[in-house]
Amino acid sequence: MKRILTALLVLMLFGCAGGASNNNTDDNTLRIGMECNYAPFNWTQVEASDTALPISSVDFCDGYDVQIARMIGEAIGREVSIVKLDWDSLIPALDNGQIDLVIAGMTDTPERRESVDFTTPYYESQMVVVVRGDSELTSVTDIQQLSGYKVLGQINTTYDEIIDQINGVEHLTPLATYPRMVLSLQSGEADALTAELPVAVGVVSANPDLAIVYFDEGHGFDVDTSVSIAVKKGNTDLLNSVQSALDGIDEDARLQLMLDATNRQPAVEE
Repeated sequence: MKRILTALLVLMLFGCAGGASNNNTDDNTLRIGMECNYAPFNWTQVEASDTALPISSVDFCDGYDVQIARMIGEAIGREVSIVKLDWDSLIPALDNGQIDLVIAGMTDTPERRESVDFTTPYYESQMVVVVRGDSELTSVTDIQQLSGYKVLGQINTTYDEIIDQINGVEHLTPLATYPRMVLSLQSGEADALTAELPVAVGVVSANPDLAIVYFDEGHGFDVDTSVSIAVKKGNTDLLNSVQSALDGIDEDARLQLMLDATNRQPAVEE
């Protein structure tokens, strides 16, 4: 997915995120940045598991992005280390050498290509909205039927940018994380949240009081829903190695990884 960023959190998270092991500069370690707060692409959990990787002495990160990272690391012969960062910190961390890759549901955009290089997409979805289950909006089939309603997206992301495609929408001030957005929807501050389908499925699975709204073909958002892996600009050797590894993961395997992640994600996100 689709996202960009906030200055104070960048400074704070650069100082505290990841722990000593995540700052490892060993050439054999592949340091991969993600939020660990964006299920089913990535999330934080306190239990060790066969699919999760440590992000501190007490926490682990799991999700679709983690499994893609593990497969790439195995293919290029490097040990994967997950670095948990705020969304807005990901590209700066890549630029300053704190991490080697961003695998975090990030969409390749012309603006981001000015700072980083991208692989081809490793997943593609569709854009939907999440609403309260008892809302009249559960029956809408066109984004223009959201006119006059309060719609919320995530800050500096495509989720927020596309809201203005709705004529007459009440475009709410975006929030930093999706869990905070869910709370805003449940409290009635927002009427709808923009989301990629895998994220929406995870949110509704964890929150049965919410529902997904799908749009008829040609009546949804005009948006690129593919996500790609970001590499520091100019690091052609690593980009080519990662692309080659990614090419070795066929479409069926990618779909199965997403299905497994969706089924495995925590019932409630912190």
